[in-house]
Amino acid sequence: MGKVLAESFASAKLAFEEVDDALSQKLSALMWDGPAEDLTLTENAQAAIMTASIAVVRVLETEAGLDLAKHARLVAGHSLGEYSALCAAGAFSLADTARLLKIRGTAMQAAVPVGMGGMTALIGVDLAFAEAVAAEAVAQAIEADPVCVVANDNAPGQVVISGRKETLDRAGDIAKAKGAKRVIPLSVSAPFHCPLMRAAADKMAEALAAVTIRPPAAPVVANVTAAETSEPETIRRQLVEQVTGKVRWRESVAAFRNLGVDTTVEFGGGKVLTGMVKRIDKELATISLDTPADIEAFARTL
Repeated sequence: MGKVLAESFASAKLAFEEVDDALSQKLSALMWDGPAEDLTLTENAQAAIMTASIAVVRVLETEAGLDLAKHARLVAGHSLGEYSALCAAGAFSLADTARLLKIRGTAMQAAVPVGMGGMTALIGVDLAFAEAVAAEAVAQAIEADPVCVVANDNAPGQVVISGRKETLDRAGDIAKAKGAKRVIPLSVSAPFHCPLMRAAADKMAEALAAVTIRPPAAPVVANVTAAETSEPETIRRQLVEQVTGKVRWRESVAAFRNLGVDTTVEFGGGKVLTGMVKRIDKELATISLDTPADIEAFARTL
């Protein structure tokens, strides 16, 4: 994860070293050598994914003169990726972003005991279907404090719900009965983006209050509003809301072309978001950058 970039470009290597120093942890060694079960812990995975993305940005800035103020109409990211987008646009320093994501991952993991909550992907349904299923599961609950809400509106036919395990399981059964194509429990350690994350949101409010947020070089399209902003205090507030709020990714991407975007570029992390973009708006051109060859080819277009 990012090792080839660090071996190929000094600027990428420096990005990994900067994060290691900020966290007082050899996160880069964990990313490159494992063990995988430690890397996939939320407290490590969030900062690791961000660092892999920012390493690509740093290479393009150093080797090809990438300037987001000049080359990008806007930035956006899915869940923790919103922090990556804000870091790329200069709203956060890389060190602050790494520390914030460490706090975020630890707080989200601690907010709900393991096994008490979860997330489930509903395939072949739309947002209204998922919202109705979640509401019905809560209405039928016999358990105390039932919770089930839409967590991620990812793309047409792919909506993720999140909540207390008993309520979530009931929602899955209801979804199957109502015709969902597939109901897939996700291998996650906590019920992200739902009201059960309130304690984590409070922790992030404290952490975000202590860091400087600068106006980004390009506006960010926020997960919780699917609208753009460049105002630091709005960004701070929306990042807190994001912990318990719905990731409105489908709406965000659907807004891109009206905001003047004709091409999306995914920095690091594979092609998951690129795949979603293609499903949401087939007229948008898409580029994903992971390998040195990808980066070198893209650099020639700047």
